[in-house]
Amino acid sequence: MARARSEQRSLLGEILDWMLAPLLLLWPMSIGVTWVVAQGIANRPYDRDLGELARAVAQRVVVHTELSREVRVPPAVTAMVGDVLRGEESGAIHFQVLGLRGELVAGDRELLVPVDEPIEPGALRFRDDTLHGEAVRVAYLWMLMPIEPGEHYPLVQIAETLDRRSRLATEIIKGVILPQFVILPVAVVLVWLALSRGLAPLNELQRRIRQRESHDLSPIEERDAPEEVGPLVQAINDLLARLDHSMSAQKHFLADAAHQMKTPLAGLRMQAELAQRELDAGGDPQAVRRSLQQIALSSQRAAHMVNQLLAMARAENREQAMRPQDVDLAELAVETVRDFVPKALDKRLDLGYEGPDPGPDAPHLRGQPVLVRELIRNLVDNALQYTPAGGTVTVRVLADPFGQVAVLQVEDTGPGIPPAERELVFQPFYRALGTNVDGSGLGLAIVREIVTQHGAELTIEDAQPRGAGPGGPGTRFTVRFPVAGVEPSPPAA
Repeated sequence: MARARSEQRSLLGEILDWMLAPLLLLWPMSIGVTWVVAQGIANRPYDRDLGELARAVAQRVVVHTELSREVRVPPAVTAMVGDVLRGEESGAIHFQVLGLRGELVAGDRELLVPVDEPIEPGALRFRDDTLHGEAVRVAYLWMLMPIEPGEHYPLVQIAETLDRRSRLATEIIKGVILPQFVILPVAVVLVWLALSRGLAPLNELQRRIRQRESHDLSPIEERDAPEEVGPLVQAINDLLARLDHSMSAQKHFLADAAHQMKTPLAGLRMQAELAQRELDAGGDPQAVRRSLQQIALSSQRAAHMVNQLLAMARAENREQAMRPQDVDLAELAVETVRDFVPKALDKRLDLGYEGPDPGPDAPHLRGQPVLVRELIRNLVDNALQYTPAGGTVTVRVLADPFGQVAVLQVEDTGPGIPPAERELVFQPFYRALGTNVDGSGLGLAIVREIVTQHGAELTIEDAQPRGAGPGGPGTRFTVRFPVAGVEPSPPAA
């Protein structure tokens, strides 16, 4: 069953199936309808002849009243019926004449008399009956004449077997059905040819797509495609545009990453060469120590860059983002603050946490714990990087009184971010002008990616009004996570 479901389906085959299947179902029905119509066509002329014969016999029946009232059939009637029998190639005709008292005057005694029917003298009627075990068609009429009490209207009946009728109906069926055995295959071939011709533009479109180079993501010409395939071509063009944008962004990202990695690697090489020269020349050990310290610093920067690149790749991992779990936001915030305390002490910064204690009463959300932790780490690290010595960095977790969102805030007392640059800081490797802070330029880009995947909202604002104090206005990053279990969305292009 799985193998059958995986087989590729043919559009031409589907159309042929839907066109020919009803045709094959209607064909037996048409045969049945044709048979019924043929029977009616065959009966009409023979019924007319049979009725004329019955009227002719009735006109020649004589009623004598000299001595007693009785019905007689002249010999000419028997001869006339015999002539009709001799003129027929097949089939048999039987007749019957009954007198005023219901007695048999002439003809076949086995022919049944119609019963339970109102008698209408002079009216010609037809019925189907059996005679000598054979189906017959009967035309009969009650003769219109004056009768006395105790008498019946004389009855004339002409019965004919159905051989000639069946033969005529069969000929009609053959004349109608036999050509269909030729027309149906021809119709199938013509339909197949027409569909093949109609689907030729699709084959041409397929050929043009297959002949494209792997790097050619230009839109497909919609004018050469059929109107019905226009929406499909538009969807493909939309996909190609998104792929082009995504690949351009990846190329730009890789170029920036290579450029950013070049600086610490070049520093490593230069300091290693300087140390090697000092050692070869028997130089000052302090100079060698300074070179080794620069090597350690450059390697630390390179390691930080690699970790940020790995974090960026992990944030863009769609499969990981599609496995949401219950996340205690307060617990992750407290752990992150605890991890950054040594760095804050080294820079003489006041790093603190404000919010509820971790536990069931703290705000919870549905998401990826590793990514949420990475988001908090990057916001705190960014605040510590840009806050001067003696400043304050505060991490807050706020609960929504309406229970709709869980709010995370990271606030610092640094120089702040001008409104014109608040959207640019989320671009990879972007650094604000006038800052000499070491960093990879990927932290906030990672934050934006994680926020997008969790369906959250990220805003940037000044921590305090500009010009309100001697220091900078500071920056407050606010992330509002939905607590209703919003499924992570696909990574943005």
